[in-house]
Order: sequence, then structure tokens, then C-alpha cells
Amino acid sequence: MGEGSGGDERARSATVRVFIALAPPDDAKDELADALGPAYAAYPRMRWNRIEDWHITLAFLGELPVATVPLLRPPLADLAAARRPLELALRGGGHFDDRVLWSGIDGDLEGLHGLATEVRVVVAECGISFEGRPLRPHLTLARARRDDPSSVLEAATGLAGFTGRRWRAGRLHLVGSDFGRGPGPIRYRDIESWPFGEA
Repeated sequence: MGEGSGGDERARSATVRVFIALAPPDDAKDELADALGPAYAAYPRMRWNRIEDWHITLAFLGELPVATVPLLRPPLADLAAARRPLELALRGGGHFDDRVLWSGIDGDLEGLHGLATEVRVVVAECGISFEGRPLRPHLTLARARRDDPSSVLEAATGLAGFTGRRWRAGRLHLVGSDFGRGPGPIRYRDIESWPFGEA
């Protein structure tokens, strides 16, 4: 192995891909997974996200130095403690381009957008620059392979009538991923999470 590849590996281990998110409870995820049963069977070549990794991204921060991450902990903990839990639901399905399948979010969308705005302010106040794309609340479910132009569209149509039960988003999650660090599927892990204040 040459010097260059060793340096690249050290650089990757000194950074982590980070986002801030909400996560549906297990019973809400199970309800959606049941509705996806026909799609799982019909489109096995799609790259299905693991159910335990389903999340609603509020702010995607990208690749950060590991040493930067602790700066986010105190202000995110304070933000969560000052906010009431949001009432949300999973509803319907759709797609980005012809490659990404998602489920939509219903419920307190005004509160969700407000929370995302506050999260992004905290990130900026920590001196962390990131691409502040407009929030499009969704839960990413799967990605199609490049040679498969129709599976995502058909699976989204199959989810159109799905309406999940309402649930309370009780925690704010700071999440890291191993995106781009190997040939296997993406894996996510909580770096830390904080409970919202009492309703």
C-alpha cells in the first residue's frame, strides 16, 4: 500500500459525516414496513435502507472534523430541552428524480420547519458551515440502481394511499454515517440524542 492511500485513510478517520435528525418510533416504522411488503418483494434489486436507519433529516452537515462534533452537543441539548415534542405521521410516498423512494411526513409541519430553522441557527453559531438546502420533510426508503428507471416510480405509486398513525418525536438526534467508507450499505449511528422538553 502506498503512502497516499494511508494518508487518505487517516484523513477519513479524522472526519465523520454528520446530520441532525428526528427518528420515528419502532411501531410507526413497523407500520410503514408492512405497507412496503409488496414493494420489497417486487423490487429486490433496489437498495433498501435498513429500517433502524430511517430518519427525518433537519440539517445535513456533511463531512466534519471529529474534533468539531463536541461543539454541537451543549447547544443542541439546550435546544431540545426548550422545545415540546412534535406530533408527526408518515404518509404517502414519492420520489426524487427516478432514483430515490421516500415516504412523506404529515402532522405539525410548521413546528417541524421551525425546529429545523432553530437547529440550523445553532449549527451556524457553532461556526460550522454547511449547505442549507430548503427542508423537504421525508423519510428516504430506497435508491434504485442506475439501470433501473421504473422501480422507484412504481413503488411510490404503491405507497400513495399509505397513512400512518400519529406519533411524538421525543428526541433530537446527532447522527454519524459511514457513507463512502466501504463497499457495503450505508450505516448510521447516533453520536448522541437529547429528549425534548415536556409538553
